[in-house]
Parts: sequence; structure tokens; C-alpha cells
Amino acid sequence: MSNTTEISAGLVKELRDRTGAGMMDCKRALQETGGDVDAAVTLLREKGMAAAGKRADRATTEGLVGVVLEEDAGTIVGVGCETEPVSRSDEFRGFAEAVLRAVHADGPGAVDGLEPERLELMGKLGENIVVVGARRLEGGTLAQYVHPPANKIGVLVKLDGGSAELARQLAMHISFGRPEWRTRDDVPAETVEAERRIYLNSEEVQSKPEAAREKIVDGMLAKRFFAAMPGGVLVDQAWIHDQSKSVGQVLAEENATVEDFALVSVAGA
Repeated sequence: MSNTTEISAGLVKELRDRTGAGMMDCKRALQETGGDVDAAVTLLREKGMAAAGKRADRATTEGLVGVVLEEDAGTIVGVGCETEPVSRSDEFRGFAEAVLRAVHADGPGAVDGLEPERLELMGKLGENIVVVGARRLEGGTLAQYVHPPANKIGVLVKLDGGSAELARQLAMHISFGRPEWRTRDDVPAETVEAERRIYLNSEEVQSKPEAAREKIVDGMLAKRFFAAMPGGVLVDQAWIHDQSKSVGQVLAEENATVEDFALVSVAGA
């Protein structure tokens, strides 16, 4: 069958139903494969995957963050795309759900096993699709928060001690405060030293008496670096539910500590 041979509308519909590709793409693929639907599926997949490489450097600022939370384990996954309409499509949501379930069952390494499906979806939807975060936490007091209505940022948190409600409030706090570190001990020493030098050499500090400079810098680090929002250290940040307290103070009141947290955002992925 040559490229000029007529392809029936039924074959085109069958191929579209199986691949989601455009009508003219389906027709051309059928013409190239002599009306062989299976071969046309393969051809479209190959073309889709080739196109995926060209799309891989395109920014993804839309998408979804999903969470699965059970009694002893929780999983959070973010999948990014380029436009809001694609993020709402059944195909995209189905893939995001598949990634979430796979990671929950087998851990973050399961993402690699879904690479063929990701590339195929890129070809089908015509957008860059990326998994921007995948974490699984086990044990402790677990809670999650996904910020509505866009569901583009989410948090999974694990406490040692404390109540489920405290964990939930903390997950919400993390989504707004976006801390980089859990405690000061988690901050690399060279990072702290670099910040200290910046403050110490600033005109604001250099204008003060030399004997007072180190103490002034300590205060600046505490307020402007460790307690920064967004960024900074979680336990140093002001508690969004009561700004008169720090997160660390609230945790201490309930004899709780943060063992781990995962913050996933698809915005600007």
C-alpha cells in the first residue's frame, strides 16, 4: 500500500483511540506502514519519543503534587508539565497517579521504570513532562498537606512524638515557610560561614563598634538567615499559626521532634 493509498476513517479512529495522536499524524503513520495499525502505533511512539528529546529543556511550571498516606507510610510525588490544560487532562492525571502508586509500593527508584510511559506521554500531549520529586517516609507520626486548589505544592512530614494534628499543622507551615533545612545542624558549616562573612563585611555592621560586631552578626544570622521564610531552618522559623512562637518552641511544648520532611513543588520545575 503506497503513501497515496486511501486510509479508511475507521483505521484512523482506531489508531487515534490507541495512541491519542492527531488525526493527520495517524493518517500519515498508517500510510507509511501500509495500513498496519500495530506498526503505526510503533511508528508514532518512535516519533513521539524523538520529539520528547527536543521538549526536554522546555520549562514546566504547571502540574500536580499527589500524596498517599497510610498508617505507617506516606508518599509524595510531583509531576510537572508546561500548561494548565494538560495538567487537567485525564492522560496526565493518570500518569501522575501511576507514578505515585509505583513510588508508594516500591520507593523512589520506581520512577525509572516508568520512563517509557513518560516519553510516550510527552509525544502524545506535545509537552515536556517531568517527575520533579518523589519521596516515601515510614514510621513516626505522619501527615501531609497539598495546597488547594491548584495542588502544585505539597508536603509530607514525619514527627517523633506529637499529635497527628500537630503534624498536619506543621505540614501546612512547611508549604508556606519552605525551609531548606530541618535544624541548624543540617546547614553546611561553609554556608553559615559565607553568610557570616557577608553580614560582617556589610556597611551596616562595619559602621558599628568593633567589639559589638560579632554579637550583631549573630543576631542577623538568627533573624535573617536561620529564621528566613522562605528558606532558612524549619525550627527557627516563626510558626505561621502563632507568630509569637517559633516552630521549635511549638514542637518542644508537645515533646515532638521533626525526623524528616519532603517539600515538593511543580511551580517552576
